[in-house]
Amino acid sequence: MNKTRVLISNSHNPWFNLAVEDIIFRSMSADQRVLFLWQNDDTVVIGRAQNPWKECRTEQMERDNVTLARRQTGGGAVFHDLGNTCFTFMAGKPEYDKTVSTQIVLDALASLGIDAQANGRNDLVVSDENGIRKFSGSAYRETINRGFHHGTILMSTDMTRLGDYLNPDEKKLKAKGITSVKSRVINLNTLIENIDHPMICEAMINAYCHYFDTEVEIEHISPDNAEYLPDFKEKFAKQSSWEWNFGSTPAFEHALSERFSWGGVDIHLDVEKGQISRAQLFTDMLDPTPIEALQSALVGYNYEPQALSQCIATVQAELPEHTDLLNDVKIWLNQQVS
Repeated sequence: MNKTRVLISNSHNPWFNLAVEDIIFRSMSADQRVLFLWQNDDTVVIGRAQNPWKECRTEQMERDNVTLARRQTGGGAVFHDLGNTCFTFMAGKPEYDKTVSTQIVLDALASLGIDAQANGRNDLVVSDENGIRKFSGSAYRETINRGFHHGTILMSTDMTRLGDYLNPDEKKLKAKGITSVKSRVINLNTLIENIDHPMICEAMINAYCHYFDTEVEIEHISPDNAEYLPDFKEKFAKQSSWEWNFGSTPAFEHALSERFSWGGVDIHLDVEKGQISRAQLFTDMLDPTPIEALQSALVGYNYEPQALSQCIATVQAELPEHTDLLNDVKIWLNQQVS
């Protein structure tokens, strides 16, 4: 088995790439080191402890076919498109060292004529007339005998879309997870006009091999040749599941209120693992029967529009005389949780 491996993904599916990353990390021998290079197309990747409903405009993402993917590491939410390169360095301990992998990235960029620096624990930056600008963020994961460092490099990402998906409408969510910290960012194509993913990959591989004074045979991986990876089908199924991407959200509360022609409604939801665990509904309408029925029905449903619509349809079937009123609630509630 090769001590030093370099893998390039031919897939732009974030669930595939994150599944491959995790499988390789879990199955690699303790004396191996791995560089994995990949790209995701139109994706918001959130940290392991983040709340997608707080971080993202999930309804807008669904309309635009933007994928949500939860990674294994912490940190904030980021938008990926094909103007972004992702890298992962893996190594056994004691060789694993975040400063080494960071230096390899800096050496690779220097070979392209980009003078970049590490800034704090997670970011790589360049300086221009507007000050210090971030083009790369990182996150880390360690076990007893190995670790990995993964991050992004912005080359030509569509910056106008960042705000479409990463600046959510203000909601009264009391989240117990992590909220993203927004930073000033820059694309490297403002420094090197023709920079692209193959150029970054070549520079990274050269810097990696130079640092470890070795040569490697590059391995290309895609869904067509991933069957040899241990438990790939099971891992991909988990990575792509609603339960992981949404249901793994830390517990949070959502309080919302609205006034309709027939009266006002206040709703307080406790959500655990993406499901409503407790619901309290209050109203000043003359006949509170449908709101009381909805309060009892909501518990156990997923916190997402399709499930809430199904819940309300069940109540409508039981109380057909209140169908129009419950339709009002359905339209409003779906807007609030998207």
